Amino acid sequence: MSGPLIVVVASLITAWIAYRTQDGLVAENYYQQGLAAHRTIARSELADRMGLTATLSSDNTMVTVVLDAKNAEFTAPAALIFSLSHPTRAGLDQTTMLIPAGKGYQGKLRMPSSGHWIVMVEDERKTWRLLAPLVLPTNFPIQFGNETAARSRTH
Repeated sequence: MSGPLIVVVASLITAWIAYRTQDGLVAENYYQQGLAAHRTIARSELADRMGLTATLSSDNTMVTVVLDAKNAEFTAPAALIFSLSHPTRAGLDQTTMLIPAGKGYQGKLRMPSSGHWIVMVEDERKTWRLLAPLVLPTNFPIQFGNETAARSRTH
């Protein structure tokens, strides 16, 4: 008789724990988060439709980005936001504003010597964005963005 009694007590304790604790996986504003994710994806798609590519070069303290777009209606922004993010260590993330310099945009940023990174380049109004993985050390310059535009220039 003690076996079924233990199971009943254990199930009551489990029900009490489930009732008293909050499920951390469910966000209260899940709908707003979904809309934000959709807007973020739309920004990448806009860059893709414009045929936007970026060429990234860097020395240890300066980053240079040159933009190219296949869409003739593209207008170069007054500045770019450049982000270098580590996929697992947020404390290493860096963001800087790139200003026009020569044929591209430049800004100060200390490039890490090694590791896997995510590069994001976006306009100052955050209407479009380009993302790319980056494995350091690498030979600069590197090109990323619209794959169709990149392929057409190499052929």
